Amino acid sequence: MYVVGVDAGGTSTRACAVDAGMRVLGTGRAGGANPNSHPPEKAASAIAEAVAAATVDLDRAELGDCVVGMAGSSKLTDPAVASLFERTWRESGFDVTPHVVSDAETAFASATDAPDGTVLVAGTGSIAGRIRDRRMVSVSGGYGWLLGDEGSGFWIGRAAVRATLDALTRNDPLDELTRSVLAEAGVDPAEPRAFHLLITAVNGEPPVQLARFAPLVSAAAESDPAAARIADDAADHLIDIALAARDSEETTPIVLVGSVLGAGSPVRLRIHDRLRDREVRESKDGVLGAAWLAALRGFGQRVPHPNRVG
Repeated sequence: MYVVGVDAGGTSTRACAVDAGMRVLGTGRAGGANPNSHPPEKAASAIAEAVAAATVDLDRAELGDCVVGMAGSSKLTDPAVASLFERTWRESGFDVTPHVVSDAETAFASATDAPDGTVLVAGTGSIAGRIRDRRMVSVSGGYGWLLGDEGSGFWIGRAAVRATLDALTRNDPLDELTRSVLAEAGVDPAEPRAFHLLITAVNGEPPVQLARFAPLVSAAAESDPAAARIADDAADHLIDIALAARDSEETTPIVLVGSVLGAGSPVRLRIHDRLRDREVRESKDGVLGAAWLAALRGFGQRVPHPNRVG
């Protein structure tokens, strides 16, 4: 018997088949499978395609369990969407019905074998989840760009543009961050109308595109005071979101997930520094977290955690 874990994201879907010792037996990849950003039938087909690729050399009759960590998993509360996923799965020749969880849960599971804790997600948006018995039982933040998402890539990018507009308004000398923001927006800093052109350029795109300016803050944070302040504020906001998802005396792990909290991120470094008295970990690979959760379901509680394999 073997089990399969799936990491179903907005841009790609990965599947991983493992045995009871968490030895990888096969892997597969397909397109995005977030049913909020893709037609549900396309999302369902992507999951089935990735699992088929991961099990191409395996006996499908030996598939014991499957866990899918999905961005946009709440979409499956719609009976029509859930039925479509079930039908697509059966037509692909699999007898085991996938167990769908949020990608935040599989991210948490990829970083620790602890059953309880907190997952802090900061990519384009931001949210923290309270994990109990490896399930997310409540959240903090996650209100979206219009109402919240403090500390997210969107929030950081907007702060970078605002800092640039402030500098232009005051006729301050352009520093590393403001120059890079203007270059990213395609605005000539020598243009007398640079202030208005930047506003026009940003307003001409969907609001979420402000997240494209966030990497400029990371690149400038060590040398540019304005970028450093934005990184400081982002870290403070994310810590507030994470702590709001926890009990006051809780000592369980806090798992960091998302592009804003990736390796080398100044926000990530600040969070580690300010939470140095806590157990803070990074999500390693969501697909391995999904595979481990599937293995726990299929083989029992003695399955080794991916961090302890190899």
